[in-house]
Amino acid sequence: MPLFRRGDPIHRRLAEQAGLALDGDPPGLSPSPPGWDSRAAISEPAFHGIPRPRRWEVVVPAEAPRVRGDAVHFVTLADGTVVVDEDEPDDAVTPLADAVDASLEAPYRAEAVRRSESAWTVGAARIRVVEQEGLDGEEVELTSVQGERTLRVDGRPDAHRAAELEALGRGVGGDYVVRARRVDGDLWEVEATPL
Repeated sequence: MPLFRRGDPIHRRLAEQAGLALDGDPPGLSPSPPGWDSRAAISEPAFHGIPRPRRWEVVVPAEAPRVRGDAVHFVTLADGTVVVDEDEPDDAVTPLADAVDASLEAPYRAEAVRRSESAWTVGAARIRVVEQEGLDGEEVELTSVQGERTLRVDGRPDAHRAAELEALGRGVGGDYVVRARRVDGDLWEVEATPL
């Protein structure tokens, strides 16, 4: 038995082969929507896999007319101190931190982007801050695998002890990695992950 009737236009033959109904076709000729639960295909997820974690916990608008640049990065510590990465006037970033403080408890890292002359959008996420003395550099990675401890400061091996970072790592498991980024002085933004 032939799949197509002779004389049907090509678009009808292709639609019939694909199981689709065309406008003007009598009702009831369309196959049931795809999907195991008879939902329309559009309701199925468009992507698969592990979603990326959200970068910001809060995003807020703010007014800060004294900030000079088009973007500013800062950390607000638990005591209210604001540490700014860029060279900005004293207290110019305070209105941005105040806007975040209404929604998020410090300590947190924030990034603000200028939207107009004085309007800004600020994204912020909580961080963990520890005091670790005796380390030079800006970035630290401490790993412990099967009792073997390795400390790298700015990518180079380092023989110093990092007691606070080690205690933080042991708190998440026997094998761990602790990454730290200097905030100011002996204060470090840290993240500990079990291996």
